[in-house]
Amino acid sequence: MSYKVFSTAKYLLFLVPALLLLQGLSVGASAPKVFYAKAEGIVNPVMAKYLTGLIADADKEKIEALVIQLDTPGGLDLSMRDIIKGILSSDVPVVVYVAPAGSRAASAGVFIAYASSVAAMAPGTNIGSAHPVAMGGEKLDEVMMKKVENDAVAYIKGIALKRKRNVDWAEAAVRKSVNITAEEALKLNVIDLIAESKNELIERLDGRTVELPSGPRAIRTKGVEVKDIEMNLRFRILNAISNPNVAYILMMIGLAGLYFELSNPGVVLPGVGGAVSLVLAFYALQTLPINSAGLLLIGLAVIFFILEIKVVSYGLLTVAGAVALFLGSLMLFDSPLPFMRLSLWVMLPVVVLMTAAIASMVYYTARMYKKRPVSGMEGIVGAEGVVAEDMESPGEEGKVFIDGEYWNAVSEMPVKKGERIKVKDIKGLLLTIVKA
Repeated sequence: MSYKVFSTAKYLLFLVPALLLLQGLSVGASAPKVFYAKAEGIVNPVMAKYLTGLIADADKEKIEALVIQLDTPGGLDLSMRDIIKGILSSDVPVVVYVAPAGSRAASAGVFIAYASSVAAMAPGTNIGSAHPVAMGGEKLDEVMMKKVENDAVAYIKGIALKRKRNVDWAEAAVRKSVNITAEEALKLNVIDLIAESKNELIERLDGRTVELPSGPRAIRTKGVEVKDIEMNLRFRILNAISNPNVAYILMMIGLAGLYFELSNPGVVLPGVGGAVSLVLAFYALQTLPINSAGLLLIGLAVIFFILEIKVVSYGLLTVAGAVALFLGSLMLFDSPLPFMRLSLWVMLPVVVLMTAAIASMVYYTARMYKKRPVSGMEGIVGAEGVVAEDMESPGEEGKVFIDGEYWNAVSEMPVKKGERIKVKDIKGLLLTIVKA
């Protein structure tokens, strides 16, 4: 009897952990996961790297779906294409959700929404205006602009055919820059659904079948675990400095720091801060449409400011530098897109402050050059003292007391002991004095 009890206990000892393990596996298998991320602002290399990395992570973890909450005025063509390639090649359904109310998917955002496995919008949002524009100050002729436009049309039509969305509207969005509301987009088969909130979107995704590179797949979001993915600090910093206004301010700080370091060698802090700011600015500038003439004018302004310290121009070089800085700032970001241009309310205060700071420094530097030396042999010229012994005829040598020291001196006129005198010149250790 005791043997049977022992045997039964032994089997239970192995059976209970096994059942618990199976239960854990079944719970894990029955709890699908959805990633929910936000992409806001200009479509640039930072956003492209963030979203393509997110898509790669979603593929690795084999989650149920990746939802990208999108709000963008548009951006760079190459960055947009990187994001679209990531979406189209993903084995995880990628849902693009234009939200919250007041958001938009304009220009590059239209292409990204069209490429998604499921396109959704919140009420009060809009989509459209996808006409391509020349970036970086380029002036494209009519033939070249037509080529660019046709390329964009062919690209979005190919995506629309793949996703079975409205091809005619996609072409009109590129050629005519048409723009529609969420409700109109749903009627025209531009998007797949309208959802008031994130929760409603997740619910309405359940059971929807999408086409993936691996074949058709039904999205299961019932009882799903929604994991909010936040952009990490590195991407947030890089995204912030990619703003034209921030990039411009960083560049001005960098140039000002280097200017102060060159004009006052050994201070160190302005030079280090300026170098770091310039590196960050150059990173941002590579993601923005830069006009080389504007950049050269800003560089020329800095040269003029530095020369002002070395060359006596009576302020002409400072004026020339201020004009070059103003014109270069105006020309720096030459883009028809407002979000790719420098704000006048940022540019004007920066130009005025930088010019005023440099002009003040030039003024104080000039004053220092004009001051008589206060140490060394030259420092005694102009100093006043007292005659220590009579010098009765011009050219006679005697002693004078100046700044606590006795000096040999020659007077240009007769002087009596105790009279106040002033040093006119010094040769070797012999002073030439006159009456004070």
